[in-house]
Amino acid sequence: MTAALDRKGMTPHKARWLWPLALVLAGTLQAVALAVPQTGQPQWWLQVLALSVLCAALQQSRSSRQAAWWGGLFATAWLSATFWWLFISMHTYGGLPAVLAVLAVLALAAFLGSYYALLMALWRRWARPGWQAVGLFAACWTLGELARGTLWTGFPWGAIGYAHVDGPLSALPRWVGVYGTGAVAAVLAMALVQLRVLVQRPRLALVAAGVFGLLLGGAWFSQQQAQQQPGRAAVDVALLQGNIPQDEKFMPGSGVVQALQWYGEQLLQAPASLVVAPETALPMLPQQLPYGYLEALEQTYRAPESRSAALIGIPLGDSVQGYSNSVIGWVPGEMTEYRYDKQHLVPFGEFIPPLFHWFVRMMEIPLGDFRRGSLGQASMDWHGERWAPNICYEDLFGEELGVRFGDEAHAPTVFVNVSNIAWFGDSVAIDQHLQISRMRALEFERPMLRATNTGATAVIDHRGVVTAALPAVTQGVLLAQVQGRDGVTPFARWVSRWGLWPLWLCCVAVIALCVWQHKKN
Repeated sequence: MTAALDRKGMTPHKARWLWPLALVLAGTLQAVALAVPQTGQPQWWLQVLALSVLCAALQQSRSSRQAAWWGGLFATAWLSATFWWLFISMHTYGGLPAVLAVLAVLALAAFLGSYYALLMALWRRWARPGWQAVGLFAACWTLGELARGTLWTGFPWGAIGYAHVDGPLSALPRWVGVYGTGAVAAVLAMALVQLRVLVQRPRLALVAAGVFGLLLGGAWFSQQQAQQQPGRAAVDVALLQGNIPQDEKFMPGSGVVQALQWYGEQLLQAPASLVVAPETALPMLPQQLPYGYLEALEQTYRAPESRSAALIGIPLGDSVQGYSNSVIGWVPGEMTEYRYDKQHLVPFGEFIPPLFHWFVRMMEIPLGDFRRGSLGQASMDWHGERWAPNICYEDLFGEELGVRFGDEAHAPTVFVNVSNIAWFGDSVAIDQHLQISRMRALEFERPMLRATNTGATAVIDHRGVVTAALPAVTQGVLLAQVQGRDGVTPFARWVSRWGLWPLWLCCVAVIALCVWQHKKN
């Protein structure tokens, strides 16, 4: 590492504890930037500023080992502060002792943070001052995000791109998705730290700033042009939020009775063209429901004279065929029932990874192994729209939703997310999930309907703007309108064909180029 990256900003004794403290604080602030408490809104500038603290620490690091340690510390603080609410599901509802629940959250954060630790060591080994350090950091950081989002089934919750559903980078998702947007945010963070070196070559700095401005301006202009195209006719929707207490939801004498009564009444009464009930709104298998219950609902919506269709979350299956977390749909005059089976299952929630049955047995949550649905399942056709369900955290995986855009003629015109994150209480998880859905709306320029048990039940338009929402942790029906959209964004076009491979290859290519230049000089 050259002298410019080895400048001594403080004595080794001070750095030994000041930098770790700063990194823990900065990592926590990056988590806060995804959804600020009270408001629930993201703060893009706070995310860039927090990540720049890691960049400054890396620049001051004296070895690859120290860079790995500091990168892992930052990532562990950031991730544990992002999904701390897993503690609620494991301790409050799962009965796991508090100490073990805390250790489990920290262990998961540290494991996922190890991706970033290894890549920060790589950055320290091969970085040179200036633009090379900027590009290498963005590539390394993005590889960490991609690895976290895909390996071991993936857990990409809290990727930094979600902090940019508002702000100057919000025009980028339609081109490069959440990970590409995060890569640009990483460029900004390291550029802030490298600014003193970058301005020593003013012409190159001006050219780079000009190119960046043109690209961002072009992305913004194309976004405005696409979003100003006339939409389709508005459709009335009713989104149901039952607010069934999680500790009673599957109890036969309390939560089950409450859910069947409330959702049954609303499904029969809601005055809308489409009525949506959340994940496991009916918390029993069809064969376990009271006699005639499901048949009455089905008859109401399938009748040719009906003007309403429905999408309802319900578990399906039996002990022979296996079980699935599903959505069923009924359309007036249609004899065939629509069905969507959840494809991306939650580890420990809907399937138990090998070697971890001992951990599940320590909790009192009724977990099991569900069947996976197929990738790219068909949408439900109704009222001139193609309604594409996804269940719970499936909307974290834009590359999987993108598979549905391979055939433009059958691409979704509206996304419908049904969720139950009551497992995590009245926590920031509700707001974080809302920002995730907003990102999907920006990537595909499709509206997203969200029907949830406790929140956030909302309507998000194709611009990623929340146009209607219910208060969290309340019982109610959200009556609103939604306009479907046609067309395919650049992101939808390339991700439907190649998945995330273009981003992987770009990052590897940047790293290979930086290593080659370092060895050459």
